[in-house]
Amino acid sequence: MDYDFGDIRAFIEVVESGGINAAATRLNVSKSQLSARVARLESELRAKLLHRSPRGIAVTDAGQRFYERMREVFARMQQAVDEASGEESGSLSGSLRVAAPMTFGTEYLGPVLFAFMREHPALEVTLELDDRYVDILSGGYDLGVRIGRLYDSTLMARRIAPSRRVLVCSPEYAEQNGTPHALEDIQGHDCICYGNASVAPYWQFAPAAEGEAPRQIVVRGRTHLNNGDSMRDAAVAGLGIALLPMFIAAKALAEGRLIELLAETPPTADTIYAVYPQTRYVSRAVRALIDALVAAFDRTPPWEGRPSARE
Repeated sequence: MDYDFGDIRAFIEVVESGGINAAATRLNVSKSQLSARVARLESELRAKLLHRSPRGIAVTDAGQRFYERMREVFARMQQAVDEASGEESGSLSGSLRVAAPMTFGTEYLGPVLFAFMREHPALEVTLELDDRYVDILSGGYDLGVRIGRLYDSTLMARRIAPSRRVLVCSPEYAEQNGTPHALEDIQGHDCICYGNASVAPYWQFAPAAEGEAPRQIVVRGRTHLNNGDSMRDAAVAGLGIALLPMFIAAKALAEGRLIELLAETPPTADTIYAVYPQTRYVSRAVRALIDALVAAFDRTPPWEGRPSARE
């Protein structure tokens, strides 16, 4: 049993991350170092654990059996370390990689995360903000924030907060172009579209009656943007109607730079989730950070506490 546990951990990360590149990023080592570790482990075990090809890696049958057993061993080891280190003081250590959307990350996640880091000075955190879809598993992240529906069955999720959405435009746009009186009227207006959408832009609203499906409106416009802040600013500039999360629109609504449209027919709401890989042991640090996020946002999200422009 004279095996290098660092080599075994390297192999586990390659399997869970789906490749050498993502695992190297997560472990903060070079690809060549990581490949050498896995090759050394294979030599010591006298077994081929991975099939390598220009298209990537695939786990062999022997590798899959070894991974499943050793994953349990490492999970128990990490749990023992967590329980022994800082259990009495409550301190956290180690490293976390977190991914989140840009606006929510800068406006709301950041302050909670930085206060959390201040409470735990031995904890090292990498925060990456991007409005594009981020693969939590292959990207080597311990935790991600997702807004909307969850489609990835390989992730565990915990609800952080509701995310109400609003239909808005500027007072100037309303004065010059009028406002929609029904959902169908939206199609006659310039709409500010989300540029990261992979299909034709459509907006979804509450059903006409209980038990019915939500209503969808296909929208068109000359403005396509991939960031919520930019969409809000375009709406404030009078370029059209936008559908925005309340956490982006709240301040502009309170200041009168935007007005809410069709309030009696609200867009379907989103949910903000913390997501994390189910294949890894969930460390005390991850669990504690999720608890902090839930405590900060779950009951009355701060963006809902701002007064509306109509009050």
